[in-house]
Amino acid sequence: MPLMGNATSESATHGIRIAIDRGGTFTDCIGSGIPGKEDVVIKLLSVDPSNYKDAPTEGIRRILELATGDKIAREAPIDTSPIASIKMGTTVATNALLERSSEPCALLVSRGFGDLLRIGDQTRPKLFDLNIRRAAPLFKQVLEIDERVTLEGFTENPHQMSASEIDALVDDVEIVRGIGGELVRILEPLNVEKTRQDLQALYDNGVRSLAIILLHSYTFQQHELRIGELAKEIGFPQISLSSQLLPMIKAVSRGHSAAADAYLTPIVQKYIDSFRCGFIGHLEDDGTGTRCEFMQSDGGLVGWQRFNGLQAVLSGPAGGVVGFSRTCYDANTEVPVIGFDMGGTSTDVTRYAGILTHTLETVISGITIQSPQLEINTVAAGGGSVLTYSNGLFQAGPQSAGAHPGPCCYRKGGPLCVTDANLVLGRLSPNYFPKIFGPDENQPLDLAASRKAFAALTKTINADIEKNGGNILGVEEVALGFLDVANESMCRPIRQLTESKGFNTTDHNLASFGGAGGQHACAIADRLKIKKVLVHKYASILSAYGMALADTVQERHSPLSSVYKDSVEEIYGRLDNLQNQVSESLRGEGFKPEQMEFERYVNLRYAGSDTTIMVIQPLDGDFATAFVREHEREFSFTLPNRDVLVENVRVRGRANASPPLAKQESPSKELSTLTLTPVNDKKRADILNVFFEGGWVKAPLYLLKDTLPGEVITGPAMVFDETQMIVVRPGAAAKMLQAHIIIDLQSQEAQQADITRPLVEDPVELSIMSNRFMGIAEQMGLTLQRTSVSVNIKERLDFSCALFGPDGGLVANAPHVPVHLGSMEHAVRYQHNLHSKTLRPGDVLVSNHPLAGGTHLPDITVITPIFDADRKHISFYTASRGHHSEIGGILPGSMPAGSTKLYEEGAQIKSMFLVRDGRFHEEEITKVLMDDAGSYAGCSGTRRLSDNLNDLRAQIAANYKGANLVHALIAESGVEKVHFYMNAIKNNAAKAVRRFLKQTHEKFNGKQLQAIDHMDDGTPIGVTITIDPDEGSAIFDFEGTGLEGLHCFNAPHAITRSASMYMLRCMINEDIPLNEGCLIPITFKIPHGTILNPSGEAAVCAGNPITSQRITDVLIKAFRACAASQGDCNVFSFGFGGTDPTTGQATQGVGFGETVCGGSGAGENWHGTSGVHIHMTNTRITDPEVLEKRLPVILRRFSLRQGSGGAGLYHGGDGVIREYEFLRPLSCSILSERRVYQPFGLCGGAPGQAGRNTLVERLENGERWVNVGGRKDFRVNPGDRFIMETPGGGGWGSASDLKGQQVLEQRFEDGFKLPPGRENHIQMMLEQSN
Repeated sequence: MPLMGNATSESATHGIRIAIDRGGTFTDCIGSGIPGKEDVVIKLLSVDPSNYKDAPTEGIRRILELATGDKIAREAPIDTSPIASIKMGTTVATNALLERSSEPCALLVSRGFGDLLRIGDQTRPKLFDLNIRRAAPLFKQVLEIDERVTLEGFTENPHQMSASEIDALVDDVEIVRGIGGELVRILEPLNVEKTRQDLQALYDNGVRSLAIILLHSYTFQQHELRIGELAKEIGFPQISLSSQLLPMIKAVSRGHSAAADAYLTPIVQKYIDSFRCGFIGHLEDDGTGTRCEFMQSDGGLVGWQRFNGLQAVLSGPAGGVVGFSRTCYDANTEVPVIGFDMGGTSTDVTRYAGILTHTLETVISGITIQSPQLEINTVAAGGGSVLTYSNGLFQAGPQSAGAHPGPCCYRKGGPLCVTDANLVLGRLSPNYFPKIFGPDENQPLDLAASRKAFAALTKTINADIEKNGGNILGVEEVALGFLDVANESMCRPIRQLTESKGFNTTDHNLASFGGAGGQHACAIADRLKIKKVLVHKYASILSAYGMALADTVQERHSPLSSVYKDSVEEIYGRLDNLQNQVSESLRGEGFKPEQMEFERYVNLRYAGSDTTIMVIQPLDGDFATAFVREHEREFSFTLPNRDVLVENVRVRGRANASPPLAKQESPSKELSTLTLTPVNDKKRADILNVFFEGGWVKAPLYLLKDTLPGEVITGPAMVFDETQMIVVRPGAAAKMLQAHIIIDLQSQEAQQADITRPLVEDPVELSIMSNRFMGIAEQMGLTLQRTSVSVNIKERLDFSCALFGPDGGLVANAPHVPVHLGSMEHAVRYQHNLHSKTLRPGDVLVSNHPLAGGTHLPDITVITPIFDADRKHISFYTASRGHHSEIGGILPGSMPAGSTKLYEEGAQIKSMFLVRDGRFHEEEITKVLMDDAGSYAGCSGTRRLSDNLNDLRAQIAANYKGANLVHALIAESGVEKVHFYMNAIKNNAAKAVRRFLKQTHEKFNGKQLQAIDHMDDGTPIGVTITIDPDEGSAIFDFEGTGLEGLHCFNAPHAITRSASMYMLRCMINEDIPLNEGCLIPITFKIPHGTILNPSGEAAVCAGNPITSQRITDVLIKAFRACAASQGDCNVFSFGFGGTDPTTGQATQGVGFGETVCGGSGAGENWHGTSGVHIHMTNTRITDPEVLEKRLPVILRRFSLRQGSGGAGLYHGGDGVIREYEFLRPLSCSILSERRVYQPFGLCGGAPGQAGRNTLVERLENGERWVNVGGRKDFRVNPGDRFIMETPGGGGWGSASDLKGQQVLEQRFEDGFKLPPGRENHIQMMLEQSN
């Protein structure tokens, strides 16, 4: 049948319609509308310089030759008169972003924020990497602009200004109203002349591309627009204004987006110009010629003249999403579909339920992109994923062999990959795969090489199995085991995509496409309990097909900051205005009004929350009610007492002038009209030997082109469609339709475990169970993030979730916040020992006390026992720990620097039932949080009770989610098997640690490892590590550590265990399970009454975030792992309100707190990283624009603290400077360290600079600069400033070392550059060494 249907509109009757997907490896081209001929499909290599310059141009040439019968010379420009349209997706921008292959641009940013994009959100990408590696910035030069605006008022103010007060302010010459409705105060007008001079200097230095991001330009655009005019006058060809790309709040995201656009647009335009040169007339559109459009990341087409770099990042994958959504979603049944696009290096998954789902912010190649994009989750698992065996576990990916050298079977000496496993198991056949391998590129896949490599790996695996008394595996069982592990890793992002949005994965169909999708689709669906797989007949070219189906799209956005109920009329006025703009743009592209459709959106959130939902206009027009309904569905709660706020409005217009597709009948409707019959055996093209779970079977192979609608192929079988192999597993039935294959999967009843047969450890099951346990913890985390209310848990992600065994031992801890690793186990075991004999199904316990396994009071742990099927015995526990940013005490934020007693830090809970007999104990927990916490002298109860209660409910929901997943796992495998592998995984982690300890003992020639460091008040923290090389065990003895202090830096003993587990995981540097097994080989000796094991009355609020970092430093020093990082996380909080300690009167207020990054330590062969969170925390920092919108502060400066990293052969990372100016009287608190003792260097490296905290008081006749010190509660008045300078990391190695001198000189000669401000660093070190 024709792919595109028959032409029906006059505009397209006489033209060929061409759709192209230019992928990383292959380019797919489809030509349709050819008079008297079937549609033409061309597949060719994307890069083949010996045969053609450009693959899409070559594809068009071949299509025209087949359509016209005329020979067209390769070098001759192509006549486009036979062509009606060209629609194309390209990976040009994606590749440039991945490879950093474009020309660098310059960044223009408000003064004081030159390092804003380098610091980003301050998190590190990989939690356990001591060598922190961030994505390189897209800009090389930074120009700070003399200008500054801020917002007037703050949204968290419990006493908002009246309309008359606002009107009076607008009369102020320094205050204007932004386009979003906010009041904007101009602190410093744009210095036009200086900006002009600076721009000219950039231009004279060869810069041609600019990215411009000024604070609050999403609503106040004048300064950016004026700079754009100046740059245009000077002659810059590429000027990317953040305010014009997408006017949304968040300076970091908008700035990264502007940089990406400035970086990518020139290379995209260069490619488009090169492409156009291949055609007569260069595709210039005069309204009657060939329409040439490119696919954008949002799934819409745009004319080549308006295609830019920011829109091009997901151009290729977007075509596949459009393709499967238009072909595999059945509007009759309305069953949502999960798109599963498995390629060579990665797998893309997305969800469709009748409308394309967009996200306005995502991270691609380490760069945050703020732009409308289809919501696509990518996992590093594909045909080229490398298969490895380490620490007794099977792993597939994340490393990929790529196209070169490719898998082992590609005849280029590559490693074992997923493709090799499919080949060895017969799921790929050399006879049905292109013969493009070997030196002459004419040989088939090398099955012998794959089998040989698997045989060698199997020998290694079996050697371990024999040691453990397990059952020996064959080559095929090993290959199948790797496929099972790869499939499980691909299931995890699918679960995240659905479950994180509140959808049940099993309620979907799976649409498989991409080159490798057909080999895995049945297995993936089976693991997810999905009953139906859909494979379109053109699945292997579905991205190109999606280009053909896509609409031309125009979008307009406008910021709007208002309360919904007060601005309905303005919302509709703005939507109408935006729709008119979109309509006019589409008319300019030649579309008629009847060809247009519009989607109108309002982006809404609850007051006090950062979580927005983009709501499409409902039939009744009530956006707020639709928002509340969607919020409840997605997050399981609503906040009826909070205002619904508007963030921005958006209109998306779609149009399509192409002829309509031939009407595709609904698959369900077509299926109901067919008489299903088994496929005729005569159509069998071959019989293949294929290995499934039961062993080798004879599987018939059918060619898709030979089948007819209504025929049924029963598995095991293989279906080949020229470009991909589809595996129909045993028991499945593939039903052939006109345009689809529908594979029905029979439900596989859980097999009862044979209790008479002893369980033996199997490395495949061990790997899968490890993934399943970790997946449960991750799903709990997604549920907690989804259902929580507070900014601290929902946005800053300050929480952890974990699964525990029936004795309370840790089974799996999702890698959320490192300081929680291992410490929750003590809280669970405390409750287990206290209540295990009296617990009942449905019970939920809550605790936060240090004597009950807590770390500090704001970290509240919620614990849920999971009972067996008989409801008699506890089989597991689930627990979630969240940082509640307010639980009472002497200061807002519950992190007072001056606390000396535990009760001053807020509510204390050793043990209480939060839920019993189905009742949530709201009155009881309210009493603890309010009355009990506020009963002490000078203390207040919690200032955010509603947030506390809602977040506790979210933690309960997260635990129940984990419990349900545990029940499902037990139902599948039996409780004995689950418990068996629970223990096996613990033993596996212990073995990895024992192996590391033995290697360490040998490395240090059997010497004891010792280290000591000091807190800023002089308190020593010391450790002596004695390793037993025979047992692979060690004693961590903290004798010599100082007494607990009359301060809040005391650290409950659980924190030392967490720091130890974190450091062991970092130094092992392999993906080992995070459970109690990691600490089985370790014996801890932590003297009572010390700062690391304080009494129950000690204040501890800073022990968790701060002292934990010093413990880590001491362990790092003992193991000589690297130099010290900043050793701090700089907890700064401020607010007002609460209970007045003098009058006892409670007033409404606000509290805020954040942690601030610093420099990381250098190590052997690596430099430290600047402006990043280290070790025991990894929470995000507040965006400057969000901070100023919500709170009564101005962020005057956020930059790197140049030169603060320690010198050495490898230098430490720099700390940061964060400067706040306050707009009203506030109570403040700073908890920080390394203000006296500097972060140490190692192996001759210099220490990093100590931090510094300064208060600048505004006086009538000037300013007073005051050193605050590291630990202080203080008050500020309007105009006062607080300047935090965080420590740098220590250096590694001495510059006087001859090797160091040679390395430095060579790097200097090679043009190696340090961050700005460090250019003289190498020269200084060279002078020292000489």
